Amino acid sequence: MGERPGSDHRRLIKQALDDGTGPARSALAASWRRSMSLYGLDPEDRGRAESLTEQQLREARQAMEPMTLAAQGVLDRLFLAVGDTGCCVLLTNADGVPIERRGAAADDEMFQRWGLWPGAVWSEAVEGTNGIGTALAEHRPLTIHRDQHFHTRNTALSCTSHPIHDPMGRLAGLLDVSSCRADATEAMLGLIAAAVADAARAIEAQAFRQAFADARIVLAGDPMERNAAALLAVDRDDLVVGATRAARLTLSITDERIANQLAASEVLGGGGVEADLLEAERGAVRRALALNGGNVSAAARALGVSRATLHRKLHRLGLSGEPH
Repeated sequence: MGERPGSDHRRLIKQALDDGTGPARSALAASWRRSMSLYGLDPEDRGRAESLTEQQLREARQAMEPMTLAAQGVLDRLFLAVGDTGCCVLLTNADGVPIERRGAAADDEMFQRWGLWPGAVWSEAVEGTNGIGTALAEHRPLTIHRDQHFHTRNTALSCTSHPIHDPMGRLAGLLDVSSCRADATEAMLGLIAAAVADAARAIEAQAFRQAFADARIVLAGDPMERNAAALLAVDRDDLVVGATRAARLTLSITDERIANQLAASEVLGGGGVEADLLEAERGAVRRALALNGGNVSAAARALGVSRATLHRKLHRLGLSGEPH
């Protein structure tokens, strides 16, 4: 898709918006309408991208530090996969500000000129329709390719983004791969989108494991679906203490359910890997009871749990012990 003069790009947007059913039929047209009507932006505004001050960028980095620490290795691997195609990799916060970046030194000047740089503001309210801001506004992965951008000055870019959620399931920012190569094909962008999605899930999973380092981490989704971000954190009493966004959506888990002492068995059921875990737990409880003559209090001490917790386990596992 070739680059168009600014007046042609304005006409393209105006034609889409003059069609009253456009925003209902097209997510892109809906974003263009927000850009023009809600945010009052001009497609032909050729000003430079807004940027945070150095102090503001430091504060933004500090606020996102746990996520960026979890992301370092994933960002490196993603750039190794896409860097040869003339792309840069960005990790942004929830305001659309790049916090971390990976790129080839030879391309730094060009990408900095485009505003694909730490501290730039890529929210939809500032830059109109774009891969970063619109993915955050619509809370979904997407690619904005060249003249799908709202601002004429951004129509040389192709941006593929995927939202990232923190260990509490809240939107934390997103992962973006951007290119300004004119020969970026739909097939290439599709491969990049798959790589970005995998990397985003890996960052979520790593951040979750770091946040719940003392808990047992259980895969909550179907292992065959490769959704490694659907994770639960389970404590020694088999209560759910944390759940990723993917797990929350899959199992209808909320903060309220977790706060009300949600048992892992209540949401995991008894199939697959969890069935094996429950059988192993049943064996451990049986051994503790046997070694302590069926004394529940003594068995609880041996297992390092309270007597009340062990009684809950006995009920859940279909076992019984003498009431001592």
